[in-house]
Amino acid sequence: MGAGTDFERIETQALDDAVIKALFPVDNERRRLLQALGSATLLSAISSVMPSGSAYGMLLEKRPLEVNWAHIGYVPILCCAPLIMAKQLGYYADEGLDATLVKTAGWAMMRDKVHNQEFCAYHMLAPMPIAFSMGVGSVAQGMNVATLQNVNGQAITLALRHQHRRDPRQWRGFVFGVPFEQSMHNFLLRYYLAEYGLDPDKDIQIRVMAPAEMVANLVAGNIDGFLGPEPFNQRAVYEEAGFIHLLTSELWDGHPCCAFGSHLEYVRERPNVFAAMFRAGLRSATYCNAKENRRSIAAAVAPPAYLNQPPLVVEQALTGHYADGLGQVRNAPERIRFEPFPWQSTATWIMTQMKRWGYIKGEVNWQRLAREIYLVTDAKKHLLELSYGQPPEEKKIITIMGKDFNYEAPDAYVDSFRIRRG
Repeated sequence: MGAGTDFERIETQALDDAVIKALFPVDNERRRLLQALGSATLLSAISSVMPSGSAYGMLLEKRPLEVNWAHIGYVPILCCAPLIMAKQLGYYADEGLDATLVKTAGWAMMRDKVHNQEFCAYHMLAPMPIAFSMGVGSVAQGMNVATLQNVNGQAITLALRHQHRRDPRQWRGFVFGVPFEQSMHNFLLRYYLAEYGLDPDKDIQIRVMAPAEMVANLVAGNIDGFLGPEPFNQRAVYEEAGFIHLLTSELWDGHPCCAFGSHLEYVRERPNVFAAMFRAGLRSATYCNAKENRRSIAAAVAPPAYLNQPPLVVEQALTGHYADGLGQVRNAPERIRFEPFPWQSTATWIMTQMKRWGYIKGEVNWQRLAREIYLVTDAKKHLLELSYGQPPEEKKIITIMGKDFNYEAPDAYVDSFRIRRG
């Protein structure tokens, strides 16, 4: 049996239930229809008058909320700015939602909270909902990605003592920190090192640590560097502990970083609340992506209640006008962007790296998994165009460090790498 088969069945059923509940919110009416027709016949009738994508898209149209509150878990890194600003700017309130943001120390703790279903929705690293849905490292739990939180927003930072060892081929024996195994940080670090001939499982050590612990570990000499989220790369420069070797946008401009999503059970039971969170997040991402708002955003998210970072550090990471730790001031306005659409091609790339490094084995139904995990958002794109403009076309070919990835040929892509597991 291929990876993810049980998840696909469970997820499809959960989303079908959510469509029926969203279209027929009155319990007695919905029960009578289901008793008379059965869910399969009812869904067939729905699809006969509207495309399936539009049916799922109905989940995101404004309807009365099942409850007027939501608890949203987040990790205090710069990627969570759209969640914070949605609260600060009143976007949740505009949706009739009393949203409480709950700070969580790191991704291992967030994983546990996801598994325990402690919150209504979660700020996650982009690969996490894919891993959870496929049962990688845990029992499979169907997840749905509403939006990406951001693209780019990461860097490789090295200890100052390595400022003359910029060639990765000199890094054999180094110890690097990443925030979580199922993270773009881990996958991009592995990719980068392997392109220079280093096997990340044999030639270096990769240690998982909470983002807030990365700079302290660099100062203590416990690690030689880290591939981490913002603003901790800039914080290492601020503390004169490290320098920014490169921004990950230099490896792949537009790569995903974090995502916002929820359990499929929650989507099924409270589709209108989930939709309200999505709309608020989309508005906030649009605000955060505007360059003219970056300094005011830095001032809003830096205080102890949120990121607990020096405002200058946050501002430099947000604006892309920053000190690199080696005496140079650099300008990279695309250092972080807040683009909400989670393309299936990037989900597929993430799965190729999970297979490349042995996290998943056997056959993978790549496109079906990518499509179903991101189903609600993709279905809604047609309606979003009316208010937020035309999303860019999904690229068939993505280029990472000069190597093309065709998301329609993922197996050939995995097999093309000399350094891989299996």
